[in-house]
Amino acid sequence: MRRSDENFPAMIRPSNIQVGGLRTTGTGQTRRALGTINRNIIAPPPYACAVHKRGVLAKKNADGNKKPAIPIHRPVTRKFAAEMVGNQQQQSTEEVKPSVQPVSSAWQSEDCLVIDAEEDCLVIDAEEDYKASANFDMPMFVQHTEAMLQEIDRMDAEVEMEDIDDVEEPVVDIDTDDKKNPLAAVEYIDDMYSYYKKTESLSCVPPNYMAQQFDINEKMRGILIDWLIEVHYKFELMDETLYLIVNLIDRFLAVHPVVRKKLQLVGVTAMLLACKYEEVSVPVVEDFILISDKAYSRKEVLDMEKLMINTLQFNLSVPTPYVFMIRFLKAAQSFKKLELLAFFLIELCLVEYEMLRFPPSLLAAAAIFTAQCTLGGSTQWNKTCQKHTKYIEDELLDCAKLMVSFHQKAGTGKLSGVHKKYSTYKYGYAAETEPAVFLLKC
Repeated sequence: MRRSDENFPAMIRPSNIQVGGLRTTGTGQTRRALGTINRNIIAPPPYACAVHKRGVLAKKNADGNKKPAIPIHRPVTRKFAAEMVGNQQQQSTEEVKPSVQPVSSAWQSEDCLVIDAEEDCLVIDAEEDYKASANFDMPMFVQHTEAMLQEIDRMDAEVEMEDIDDVEEPVVDIDTDDKKNPLAAVEYIDDMYSYYKKTESLSCVPPNYMAQQFDINEKMRGILIDWLIEVHYKFELMDETLYLIVNLIDRFLAVHPVVRKKLQLVGVTAMLLACKYEEVSVPVVEDFILISDKAYSRKEVLDMEKLMINTLQFNLSVPTPYVFMIRFLKAAQSFKKLELLAFFLIELCLVEYEMLRFPPSLLAAAAIFTAQCTLGGSTQWNKTCQKHTKYIEDELLDCAKLMVSFHQKAGTGKLSGVHKKYSTYKYGYAAETEPAVFLLKC
Protein backbone atom coordinates (compact mmCIF):
# COMPACT_ATOMS: atom_id res chain seq x y z
CA MET A 1 0.00 0.00 0.00
CA ARG A 2 1.34 3.40 -0.95
CA ARG A 3 2.27 5.61 2.03
CA SER A 4 0.39 8.87 2.28
CA ASP A 5 2.60 11.93 2.38
CA GLU A 6 0.04 13.75 4.45
CA ASN A 7 0.95 11.70 7.51
CA PHE A 8 4.39 13.26 7.34
CA PRO A 9 4.32 17.07 7.40
CA ALA A 10 7.94 17.35 6.27
CA MET A 11 7.10 15.69 2.93
CA ILE A 12 4.26 18.04 1.90
CA ARG A 13 4.91 19.28 -1.59
CA PRO A 14 4.46 22.94 -2.52
CA SER A 15 2.33 22.01 -5.54
CA ASN A 16 -0.86 22.03 -3.49
CA ILE A 17 -3.10 24.98 -4.25
CA GLN A 18 -4.43 26.97 -1.34
CA VAL A 19 -7.87 28.52 -1.60
CA GLY A 20 -8.74 30.82 1.31
CA GLY A 21 -8.21 28.81 4.51
CA LEU A 22 -8.49 25.44 2.59
CA ARG A 23 -6.24 23.40 0.37
CA THR A 24 -7.14 21.21 -2.64
CA THR A 25 -5.44 17.95 -3.56
CA GLY A 26 -4.84 16.69 -7.01
CA THR A 27 -8.19 14.85 -6.90
CA GLY A 28 -10.09 18.04 -6.23
CA GLN A 29 -11.00 17.35 -2.60
CA THR A 30 -11.09 20.24 -0.19
CA ARG A 31 -8.99 20.12 2.98
CA ARG A 32 -7.60 22.43 5.64
CA ALA A 33 -3.96 23.25 6.26
CA LEU A 34 -2.21 20.49 8.18
CA GLY A 35 -1.05 23.00 10.81
CA THR A 36 -4.62 23.39 12.05
CA ILE A 37 -5.31 19.67 12.41
CA ASN A 38 -5.60 18.50 15.97
CA ARG A 39 -2.73 20.41 17.58
CA ASN A 40 -2.85 18.06 20.55
CA ILE A 41 -1.09 15.38 18.46
CA ILE A 42 2.60 15.83 19.36
CA ALA A 43 4.17 13.51 16.80
CA PRO A 44 2.83 11.80 13.63
CA PRO A 45 1.46 8.27 14.05
CA PRO A 46 3.81 5.44 13.09
CA TYR A 47 1.59 4.27 10.24
CA ALA A 48 -1.36 5.30 8.13
CA CYS A 49 -4.48 5.47 10.22
CA ALA A 50 -8.01 6.78 10.60
CA VAL A 51 -9.24 8.68 13.65
CA HIS A 52 -12.93 8.58 14.48
CA LYS A 53 -14.76 11.31 16.27
CA ARG A 54 -14.21 9.62 19.62
CA GLY A 55 -10.45 9.35 19.24
CA VAL A 56 -10.09 5.70 18.10
CA LEU A 57 -7.25 4.80 15.76
CA ALA A 58 -7.76 2.10 13.12
CA LYS A 59 -5.82 0.86 10.13
CA LYS A 60 -7.27 -0.59 6.96
CA ASN A 61 -6.12 -3.78 5.31
CA ALA A 62 -5.85 -4.12 1.59
CA ASP A 63 -9.17 -5.99 1.39
CA GLY A 64 -11.07 -3.18 3.19
CA ASN A 65 -11.18 -4.78 6.59
CA LYS A 66 -9.70 -2.93 9.52
CA LYS A 67 -7.63 -4.10 12.44
CA PRO A 68 -8.70 -3.77 16.06
CA ALA A 69 -8.82 -0.21 17.30
CA ILE A 70 -5.66 1.15 18.92
CA PRO A 71 -6.17 3.93 21.48
CA ILE A 72 -4.37 7.21 21.01
CA HIS A 73 -1.93 8.15 23.76
CA ARG A 74 -3.10 11.54 24.93
CA PRO A 75 -3.21 13.28 28.35
CA VAL A 76 -6.07 12.22 30.60
CA THR A 77 -8.14 15.36 30.92
CA ARG A 78 -11.69 15.76 32.13
CA LYS A 79 -13.07 15.75 28.61
CA PHE A 80 -10.96 12.80 27.56
CA ALA A 81 -12.02 10.91 30.67
CA ALA A 82 -15.62 11.58 29.74
CA GLU A 83 -14.94 10.24 26.24
CA MET A 84 -13.37 7.07 27.64
CA VAL A 85 -16.39 6.39 29.83
CA GLY A 86 -18.71 7.10 26.92
CA ASN A 87 -16.78 4.71 24.68
CA GLN A 88 -16.88 2.01 27.32
CA GLN A 89 -20.64 2.37 27.71
CA GLN A 90 -21.13 2.35 23.95
CA GLN A 91 -18.97 -0.77 23.52
CA SER A 92 -20.91 -2.59 26.24
CA THR A 93 -24.26 -2.02 24.48
CA GLU A 94 -23.29 -2.34 20.82
CA GLU A 95 -21.33 -4.90 18.85
CA VAL A 96 -18.18 -3.72 17.13
CA LYS A 97 -18.77 -4.04 13.38
CA PRO A 98 -15.99 -5.64 11.34
CA SER A 99 -15.86 -2.96 8.66
CA VAL A 100 -15.50 0.79 8.50
CA GLN A 101 -18.76 2.61 7.92
CA PRO A 102 -18.74 5.10 5.09
CA VAL A 103 -18.35 8.71 6.01
CA SER A 104 -21.71 10.46 5.96
CA SER A 105 -22.26 13.63 4.08
CA ALA A 106 -23.01 15.42 7.33
CA TRP A 107 -19.40 14.98 8.32
CA GLN A 108 -18.10 16.67 5.21
CA SER A 109 -18.88 20.14 6.40
CA GLU A 110 -16.61 23.08 6.83
CA ASP A 111 -15.51 21.80 10.24
CA CYS A 112 -14.80 18.30 8.88
CA LEU A 113 -11.68 17.19 7.02
CA VAL A 114 -11.28 14.09 4.86
CA ILE A 115 -7.72 13.42 3.71
CA ASP A 116 -7.10 11.16 0.72
CA ALA A 117 -10.30 9.12 0.92
CA GLU A 118 -8.99 6.52 -1.55
CA GLU A 119 -6.23 5.54 0.81
CA ASP A 120 -6.07 6.05 4.56
CA CYS A 121 -8.88 8.23 5.79
CA LEU A 122 -8.40 10.69 8.64
CA VAL A 123 -11.58 12.27 9.96
CA ILE A 124 -11.22 14.92 12.70
CA ASP A 125 -13.92 17.13 14.12
CA ALA A 126 -12.38 18.62 17.25
CA GLU A 127 -15.00 21.29 17.81
CA GLU A 128 -17.96 18.88 17.53
CA ASP A 129 -16.04 16.38 19.64
CA TYR A 130 -15.58 18.76 22.56
CA LYS A 131 -19.08 20.12 22.28
CA ALA A 132 -20.47 16.62 22.46
CA SER A 133 -18.22 15.63 25.32
CA ALA A 134 -19.20 18.74 27.26
CA ASN A 135 -22.79 17.48 27.38
CA PHE A 136 -21.80 14.30 29.20
CA ASP A 137 -22.23 14.15 32.93
CA MET A 138 -18.86 14.11 34.64
CA PRO A 139 -17.97 10.48 35.53
CA MET A 140 -18.09 9.54 39.17
CA PHE A 141 -14.42 8.66 39.41
CA VAL A 142 -13.48 12.06 37.92
CA GLN A 143 -15.63 13.80 40.53
CA HIS A 144 -14.03 11.77 43.28
CA THR A 145 -10.57 12.52 41.95
CA GLU A 146 -11.28 16.25 41.78
CA ALA A 147 -12.67 16.22 45.31
CA MET A 148 -9.59 14.39 46.55
CA LEU A 149 -7.30 16.90 44.86
CA GLN A 150 -9.19 19.81 46.44
CA GLU A 151 -8.97 18.15 49.84
CA ILE A 152 -5.24 17.57 49.41
CA ASP A 153 -4.73 21.22 48.43
CA ARG A 154 -6.68 22.33 51.50
CA MET A 155 -4.66 20.05 53.78
CA ASP A 156 -1.41 21.27 52.25
CA ALA A 157 -2.45 24.88 52.87
CA GLU A 158 -3.29 24.07 56.49
CA VAL A 159 0.03 22.30 56.97
CA GLU A 160 1.87 25.30 55.54
CA MET A 161 0.05 27.64 57.92
CA GLU A 162 0.82 25.34 60.86
CA ASP A 163 4.47 25.21 59.83
CA ILE A 164 4.58 29.01 59.76
CA ASP A 165 2.95 29.22 63.19
CA ASP A 166 5.19 26.52 64.65
CA VAL A 167 8.40 28.18 63.52
CA GLU A 168 10.04 29.35 66.69
CA GLU A 169 11.36 32.86 66.82
CA PRO A 170 15.16 32.73 66.87
CA VAL A 171 16.97 33.91 70.00
CA VAL A 172 19.51 36.58 69.10
CA ASP A 173 23.05 36.37 70.45
CA ILE A 174 23.30 39.87 71.90
CA ASP A 175 26.99 39.54 72.78
CA THR A 176 28.26 38.79 69.26
CA ASP A 177 29.57 42.31 68.63
CA ASP A 178 31.34 42.49 72.03
CA LYS A 179 33.34 39.26 71.87
CA LYS A 180 36.53 41.17 71.12
CA ASN A 181 35.85 43.81 73.76
CA PRO A 182 37.60 42.80 77.02
CA LEU A 183 35.55 45.32 79.03
CA ALA A 184 32.32 43.58 78.07
CA ALA A 185 33.36 40.38 79.87
CA VAL A 186 31.41 38.22 77.41
CA GLU A 187 32.82 35.00 78.89
CA TYR A 188 31.39 35.80 82.33
CA ILE A 189 28.35 37.96 81.60
CA ASP A 190 25.77 35.18 81.82
CA ASP A 191 27.20 33.91 85.10
CA MET A 192 27.26 37.42 86.49
CA TYR A 193 23.59 38.03 85.81
CA SER A 194 22.66 34.61 87.12
CA TYR A 195 24.36 35.64 90.35
CA TYR A 196 22.56 39.01 90.35
CA LYS A 197 19.26 37.21 89.89
CA LYS A 198 19.93 34.92 92.86
CA THR A 199 21.12 37.70 95.19
CA GLU A 200 18.61 40.42 94.27
CA SER A 201 16.35 39.28 97.09
CA LEU A 202 19.04 40.34 99.57
CA SER A 203 18.77 43.92 98.35
CA CYS A 204 14.97 43.99 98.61
CA VAL A 205 13.07 45.32 101.62
CA PRO A 206 9.68 44.26 103.01
CA PRO A 207 6.97 46.10 101.05
CA ASN A 208 5.28 47.10 104.32
CA TYR A 209 8.32 48.17 106.31
CA MET A 210 6.89 51.68 106.80
CA ALA A 211 4.48 50.21 109.36
CA GLN A 212 7.44 49.92 111.75
CA GLN A 213 8.15 53.65 111.53
CA PHE A 214 6.30 55.71 114.12
CA ASP A 215 7.02 59.26 112.85
CA ILE A 216 7.23 58.98 109.04
CA ASN A 217 5.07 57.44 106.34
CA GLU A 218 5.24 56.44 102.68
CA LYS A 219 4.15 59.90 101.50
CA MET A 220 7.15 61.49 103.22
CA ARG A 221 9.38 58.92 101.62
CA GLY A 222 8.00 59.83 98.19
CA ILE A 223 8.68 63.53 98.77
CA LEU A 224 12.27 62.75 99.81
CA ILE A 225 12.97 60.56 96.76
CA ASP A 226 11.43 63.11 94.38
CA TRP A 227 13.66 65.83 95.84
CA LEU A 228 16.78 63.65 95.62
CA ILE A 229 16.05 62.98 91.91
CA GLU A 230 16.18 66.75 91.31
CA VAL A 231 19.42 67.06 93.32
CA HIS A 232 20.91 64.15 91.40
CA TYR A 233 20.04 65.89 88.14
CA LYS A 234 21.54 69.21 89.27
CA PHE A 235 24.76 67.55 90.40
CA GLU A 236 24.94 65.67 87.06
CA LEU A 237 25.68 62.38 88.77
CA MET A 238 25.75 58.96 87.14
CA ASP A 239 22.56 56.96 86.70
CA GLU A 240 23.89 54.12 88.84
CA THR A 241 24.19 56.52 91.77
CA LEU A 242 20.48 57.37 91.84
CA TYR A 243 19.33 53.76 92.12
CA LEU A 244 21.86 53.01 94.85
CA ILE A 245 20.70 56.11 96.81
CA VAL A 246 17.12 54.85 96.89
CA ASN A 247 18.22 51.35 97.82
CA LEU A 248 20.32 52.59 100.75
CA ILE A 249 17.47 54.73 102.08
CA ASP A 250 14.93 51.90 102.00
CA ARG A 251 17.27 49.35 103.51
CA PHE A 252 18.16 51.74 106.33
CA LEU A 253 14.57 52.78 107.08
CA ALA A 254 13.50 49.12 107.08
CA VAL A 255 15.68 48.37 110.12
CA HIS A 256 16.17 51.70 111.88
CA PRO A 257 13.45 54.09 113.13
CA VAL A 258 13.91 57.71 112.06
CA VAL A 259 12.18 60.86 113.26
CA ARG A 260 10.62 63.20 110.76
CA LYS A 261 13.19 66.01 111.08
CA LYS A 262 16.07 63.58 110.42
CA LEU A 263 14.58 62.08 107.25
CA GLN A 264 16.24 64.60 104.90
CA LEU A 265 19.55 63.96 106.68
CA VAL A 266 19.17 60.26 105.86
CA GLY A 267 18.63 61.22 102.23
CA VAL A 268 21.71 63.44 101.80
CA THR A 269 23.89 60.94 103.71
CA ALA A 270 22.72 58.12 101.42
CA MET A 271 23.67 60.28 98.45
CA LEU A 272 27.11 60.88 99.95
CA LEU A 273 27.68 57.14 100.40
CA ALA A 274 26.43 56.31 96.90
CA CYS A 275 28.68 58.94 95.36
CA LYS A 276 31.69 57.52 97.18
CA TYR A 277 30.84 54.09 95.79
CA GLU A 278 29.93 54.99 92.19
CA GLU A 279 31.30 58.41 91.24
CA VAL A 280 34.76 59.37 90.09
CA SER A 281 34.42 62.99 91.25
CA VAL A 282 32.59 62.96 94.59
CA PRO A 283 30.74 66.06 95.89
CA VAL A 284 32.10 67.24 99.25
CA VAL A 285 30.08 67.31 102.48
CA GLU A 286 29.64 71.10 102.25
CA ASP A 287 27.79 70.66 98.94
CA PHE A 288 25.19 68.47 100.62
CA ILE A 289 24.86 70.91 103.50
CA LEU A 290 24.19 73.74 101.09
CA ILE A 291 21.70 71.72 99.06
CA SER A 292 19.76 71.00 102.25
CA ASP A 293 19.65 74.72 103.02
CA LYS A 294 22.08 74.30 105.93
CA ALA A 295 19.55 72.34 107.91
CA TYR A 296 22.31 70.08 109.22
CA SER A 297 25.91 70.56 110.31
CA ARG A 298 28.98 68.77 109.01
CA LYS A 299 29.17 66.69 112.20
CA GLU A 300 25.57 65.54 111.83
CA VAL A 301 26.23 64.38 108.27
CA LEU A 302 29.35 62.43 109.27
CA ASP A 303 27.64 60.87 112.28
CA MET A 304 24.74 59.74 110.15
CA GLU A 305 27.20 58.34 107.62
CA LYS A 306 28.78 56.15 110.33
CA LEU A 307 25.40 55.01 111.56
CA MET A 308 24.14 54.08 108.09
CA ILE A 309 27.25 52.24 106.95
CA ASN A 310 27.35 50.18 110.13
CA THR A 311 23.64 49.44 110.01
CA LEU A 312 24.02 48.21 106.43
CA GLN A 313 27.15 46.29 107.40
CA PHE A 314 29.14 48.00 104.60
CA ASN A 315 27.14 46.09 102.04
CA LEU A 316 26.88 48.53 99.13
CA SER A 317 27.35 46.02 96.32
CA VAL A 318 23.76 45.13 95.56
CA PRO A 319 21.97 44.53 92.23
CA THR A 320 19.78 47.58 91.70
CA PRO A 321 17.22 47.96 88.89
CA TYR A 322 19.84 49.86 86.88
CA VAL A 323 22.08 46.77 86.71
CA PHE A 324 19.30 44.78 85.08
CA MET A 325 18.18 47.67 82.88
CA ILE A 326 21.50 47.76 81.06
CA ARG A 327 21.39 44.07 80.21
CA PHE A 328 17.71 43.91 79.37
CA LEU A 329 17.89 46.94 77.07
CA LYS A 330 20.64 45.19 75.18
CA ALA A 331 18.46 42.09 74.88
CA ALA A 332 15.61 44.25 73.56
CA GLN A 333 17.98 45.75 70.95
CA SER A 334 16.88 49.16 72.15
CA PHE A 335 17.31 52.55 70.54
CA LYS A 336 17.67 55.93 72.23
CA LYS A 337 13.97 56.79 72.41
CA LEU A 338 13.07 53.41 73.90
CA GLU A 339 15.93 53.67 76.40
CA LEU A 340 14.92 57.12 77.64
CA LEU A 341 11.26 56.15 77.94
CA ALA A 342 12.13 53.00 79.90
CA PHE A 343 14.28 54.99 82.34
CA PHE A 344 11.51 57.57 82.71
CA LEU A 345 9.04 54.85 83.67
CA ILE A 346 11.30 53.14 86.16
CA GLU A 347 12.25 56.43 87.85
CA LEU A 348 8.55 57.09 88.34
CA CYS A 349 8.48 53.79 90.21
CA LEU A 350 11.33 54.85 92.51
CA VAL A 351 9.08 57.48 94.03
CA GLU A 352 6.15 55.12 94.59
CA TYR A 353 6.24 53.12 97.83
CA GLU A 354 3.91 50.40 96.50
CA MET A 355 6.48 49.38 93.85
CA LEU A 356 8.76 47.97 96.55
CA ARG A 357 6.89 44.69 96.26
CA PHE A 358 8.51 44.04 92.88
CA PRO A 359 12.12 42.79 92.68
CA PRO A 360 14.62 44.94 90.76
CA SER A 361 14.81 42.58 87.78
CA LEU A 362 11.04 42.59 87.37
CA LEU A 363 10.92 46.39 87.57
CA ALA A 364 13.55 46.68 84.85
CA ALA A 365 11.86 44.12 82.57
CA ALA A 366 8.43 45.70 83.05
CA ALA A 367 9.78 49.19 82.30
CA ILE A 368 11.25 47.99 79.00
CA PHE A 369 8.11 46.04 78.16
CA THR A 370 5.90 49.06 78.87
CA ALA A 371 8.16 51.33 76.83
CA GLN A 372 7.99 48.92 73.88
CA CYS A 373 4.21 48.81 74.10
CA THR A 374 4.02 52.60 74.38
CA LEU A 375 6.09 53.18 71.25
CA GLY A 376 4.81 50.19 69.27
CA GLY A 377 1.13 50.45 70.10
CA SER A 378 0.87 46.74 70.91
CA THR A 379 2.36 44.17 73.27
CA GLN A 380 5.86 43.22 72.23
CA TRP A 381 8.04 40.75 74.11
CA ASN A 382 10.17 38.43 72.01
CA LYS A 383 12.07 35.22 72.79
CA THR A 384 15.36 37.03 73.27
CA CYS A 385 13.89 39.26 75.99
CA GLN A 386 12.28 36.25 77.65
CA LYS A 387 15.56 34.38 77.71
CA HIS A 388 17.62 37.15 79.31
CA THR A 389 14.99 38.55 81.68
CA LYS A 390 13.56 35.16 82.71
CA TYR A 391 10.08 36.73 82.59
CA ILE A 392 7.20 36.06 80.22
CA GLU A 393 4.69 38.68 79.17
CA ASP A 394 2.00 37.62 81.64
CA GLU A 395 4.37 38.07 84.58
CA LEU A 396 5.01 41.68 83.59
CA LEU A 397 1.45 42.87 83.06
CA ASP A 398 0.62 43.80 86.67
CA CYS A 399 3.73 45.92 87.06
CA ALA A 400 3.30 47.40 83.57
CA LYS A 401 -0.27 48.51 84.34
CA LEU A 402 0.95 50.40 87.40
CA MET A 403 3.64 52.09 85.32
CA VAL A 404 1.04 53.21 82.80
CA SER A 405 -1.06 54.71 85.58
CA PHE A 406 2.00 56.56 86.93
CA HIS A 407 2.74 57.79 83.43
CA GLN A 408 -0.80 59.16 83.09
CA LYS A 409 -0.58 61.31 86.24
CA ALA A 410 3.15 62.12 86.08
CA GLY A 411 2.75 65.82 85.38
CA THR A 412 -0.35 66.48 87.45
CA GLY A 413 0.68 65.74 91.07
CA LYS A 414 2.99 67.52 93.47
CA LEU A 415 5.80 65.00 92.94
CA SER A 416 6.86 66.17 89.49
CA GLY A 417 10.64 65.88 89.71
CA VAL A 418 10.87 62.96 87.28
CA HIS A 419 8.43 64.57 84.84
CA LYS A 420 10.43 67.82 84.78
CA LYS A 421 13.67 65.93 84.26
CA TYR A 422 12.36 63.94 81.28
CA SER A 423 10.61 66.93 79.73
CA THR A 424 13.96 68.39 78.66
CA TYR A 425 15.84 68.08 75.38
CA LYS A 426 18.62 66.14 77.11
CA TYR A 427 16.20 63.32 77.90
CA GLY A 428 14.38 63.40 74.60
CA TYR A 429 11.11 64.79 75.95
CA ALA A 430 10.26 61.24 76.99
CA ALA A 431 7.70 62.47 79.53
CA GLU A 432 5.56 63.89 76.70
CA THR A 433 5.01 60.47 75.11
CA GLU A 434 1.41 59.26 75.16
CA PRO A 435 0.97 56.44 77.71
CA ALA A 436 0.02 52.91 76.61
CA VAL A 437 -3.53 53.05 77.94
CA PHE A 438 -4.51 49.84 76.13
CA LEU A 439 -2.39 47.87 78.60
CA LEU A 440 -4.84 48.73 81.37
CA LYS A 441 -7.45 46.61 79.59
CA CYS A 442 -5.24 43.54 79.22
